[in-house]
Amino acid sequence: MTHPKMEYTYVGIDSHKDTHTAVFINCFFEKLGEISFSNLPSKFPEFLKNALEVKAPGTELLFGLEDISMYGRTFAVFCKDNNLQAKHVNAFLVAQERKNQNISEKTDAVDAECAARVLLSKFGELPDANPDDRYWALQSLVMRRKSMVKGNVALKNHLHSLLTQHYPNYREWFPNIDSMASLAFFMRFPSPSTLKGITHEELSEFLIDASNCRVGAGKNATVKAQDILGTLQDTTVQFQELRDGIVQSTIRQINSSLEEIAHIESTIARFMENFECTLTSMTGIDIISAAQLLACIGDIKRFSTPAKLARYSGVAPVTYASGKKDMHFANKRGDRELNSILYLLSVRLITAPANRMLNPFFYEYYHRKLSEGKTKRQALKCVQRRLVNIIWTMLTNNEDYVNPPMFEPTQKNVE
Repeated sequence: MTHPKMEYTYVGIDSHKDTHTAVFINCFFEKLGEISFSNLPSKFPEFLKNALEVKAPGTELLFGLEDISMYGRTFAVFCKDNNLQAKHVNAFLVAQERKNQNISEKTDAVDAECAARVLLSKFGELPDANPDDRYWALQSLVMRRKSMVKGNVALKNHLHSLLTQHYPNYREWFPNIDSMASLAFFMRFPSPSTLKGITHEELSEFLIDASNCRVGAGKNATVKAQDILGTLQDTTVQFQELRDGIVQSTIRQINSSLEEIAHIESTIARFMENFECTLTSMTGIDIISAAQLLACIGDIKRFSTPAKLARYSGVAPVTYASGKKDMHFANKRGDRELNSILYLLSVRLITAPANRMLNPFFYEYYHRKLSEGKTKRQALKCVQRRLVNIIWTMLTNNEDYVNPPMFEPTQKNVE
């Protein structure tokens, strides 16, 4: 009777944009061969033919791919379509294997061999390399939105630096620089010199129109207009027209960015209809947050228990035990993007904006942990862990979340 590990030849693949490198080993960690092949679907059948000649006699090929979402995704799809067994080998495990082997150099062949060794040593533990186009497309949309938001933040910071030179107190008029009224005002009046000859009534009417009456009709708009015109100073400098043009160019780019972000968010909302997702039933999780969670988690079937999802997200603590000592520390690993999303959701759920609790259950749970002697960070980590349990249950059983009724917290709790 042979051991199950003896039935396979283990193939570690290091993926790159143009070429992949595959290293073959047997169940005794002996290297059988190495093949480099082009990252073109038309070349994959030829590679498979060559791989069959390299594999150990009487064994099947078992592929281990370090990357299944970027450059290695095409080959992962090829394996799925041709009923080839493939596993996803985490890049951290590959790096750890290279370190354990005391290998100082880093080459494609070394990484591929380390992936094959991890594939063999972690036999039966690694997840299948089964790319789902739905999650891949959703992840692409979420990442595109993230990059657009990041770029928009950089644009707004640049606009802040430009406006400070001519409108030192502009924050008193427009706290949100990307509001409709703010962008329209600075587009029309990029510097105080462009406000010459403008009356209070004209500026008031302009603010009302620019904000779709959100600034406020009548007295509010008039007061704001008087405040703006009453505190202006002549800040004209050499090449003022050039500086005004830079401000207007930045605002045009911000407007374009905001439109693109809105378009991507509407696309995400429509695409989310492809998932039976109940996450938005929880107050505090909007459609974008739900999409971010799904993009990071993927198919919930990968996690048989909430504890595994907690470890994957880095929420579960790391245990260091020796003898009678048993200590727990925050987990610095895991999916940091998912960890960040869970952190922000937890903060949102335990806050009480305008003295009205968004979720009394999490609010009371957080304060109960504080009363038990935990620090704020530890108590918030407990909230994240409880949130992971709920998210796992909602995704696994396709159940809606029953929100507790919102009510105003006591003055004691608020303090």
